[in-house]
Amino acid sequence: MTAATDVVVIGAGLAGLAAASRLVDAGAEVVVLEARERVGGRTLTLPAADGTPIDHGGQWIGPTQDRIAALADRVGVTTYASYEHGLNTEFRDGRAHRFDGQLPDGSDPVSAVAMGQAIRELDAMAARVPLEAPWTAADALVWDSQTVETWLQDRVSAERARNWLRAVIRGTLAAEARDLSLLHTLFVIRSAGGIAPLIATAGGAQERRFHGGAQTISIRLAESLGERVVLGAPAEVVRHGESGVVVEAGGRAVAAGRAILAVPPAIAGRIGYRPAMPGWRNQLTQRVPMGSVIKVHALYDEPFWRREGLSGLAVSDNGPVRIVYDNSPEDGSPGVLVGFIEGQQARTWARRNRADRRAGILACLTDYFGERAGRPRELLERSWADEEYSGGCYAGYFPPGVWTSFGQALREPIGRLHWAGTETATVWTSYMEGAVQSGERAADEVLAAS
Repeated sequence: MTAATDVVVIGAGLAGLAAASRLVDAGAEVVVLEARERVGGRTLTLPAADGTPIDHGGQWIGPTQDRIAALADRVGVTTYASYEHGLNTEFRDGRAHRFDGQLPDGSDPVSAVAMGQAIRELDAMAARVPLEAPWTAADALVWDSQTVETWLQDRVSAERARNWLRAVIRGTLAAEARDLSLLHTLFVIRSAGGIAPLIATAGGAQERRFHGGAQTISIRLAESLGERVVLGAPAEVVRHGESGVVVEAGGRAVAAGRAILAVPPAIAGRIGYRPAMPGWRNQLTQRVPMGSVIKVHALYDEPFWRREGLSGLAVSDNGPVRIVYDNSPEDGSPGVLVGFIEGQQARTWARRNRADRRAGILACLTDYFGERAGRPRELLERSWADEEYSGGCYAGYFPPGVWTSFGQALREPIGRLHWAGTETATVWTSYMEGAVQSGERAADEVLAAS
């Protein structure tokens, strides 16, 4: 039996749910098909043993992320400030160094100057990337023909500065500088308004967190949509033509006038299309891999590092966990440190057994915050590469050559099929804000075409 509706949305992450809500508000009938048995996509909030909500996926919101803020306000999800008081930690050369401010201390003025100069240069190049069409930048071909790593080797002389910038890139895209097109990285920087907003807590992307966890937004959006959201329905075949669309998903079929596919390009490429996608779209989805990240949480009776004058922020040039934040609840109980194993380290450590990985994680935390950090009462981890319907996090990224060869295929509708997902966003791409923007843009496309 085939159900009928105006628009079928594939994917009940923030992009799909934002699209569905916008369409329903405009009076359209919608069915949302979600492969998982939950909504939220790359946001996932689960209780720890003591009931503390833990964000295993996307979690932060910052200034200029107005769409996700409006959506959270609409469903009654409030925010609180991330903790950032005290000294930060840089672990290098086998020792923990404490520093104040956004960048490591000025004990190495050559590296500090090199970092500042590189950031200014990257920001200036990024400002020349058109957000709607990065492939049309005057230097697009030059930038898309190299990796961030080759640019760093060519333009940044101080090794410590290069290491720090590699960490910034890895922490933003969960991929290595050698993986990433320079053009793509400049596009990401431009979409956020510069490097500073990407790395900052106060005034930046890590400024605030959601009461109850980020997935609460998707859960409440889905509740407002009611039976329009169907779980456990992975899209297997999309039949499309001049008369409409039929999606076959988990033993059911939904017929609609149009479809929005709100999934990463790599996941969209696994769906069967009848007729098949044009070669340029098919080859795009072959070339946008997902980032690699394992997110870990260590829970303690209290945030003991605060009493020692530390913020909980740590960056390192060694070990599996190379960036850590204080992720304690607003009232500071329990104490929670969140760490990220990203890029090559995630690829390597995901293949290790859990006991080895636990030992590696705790060794890092001990190096950064002392012996007490090595004795959490609970240690949680989530490898996003193991998630069948995500394939990785934080988002799909573009290796060299993809933007200039296939960029036009990213958002361009194919007949009655429209594309959403944070990878297709032009503001805060790879973030929750980008996901919401993409869903609203796809919904507007559908409404304009109806």
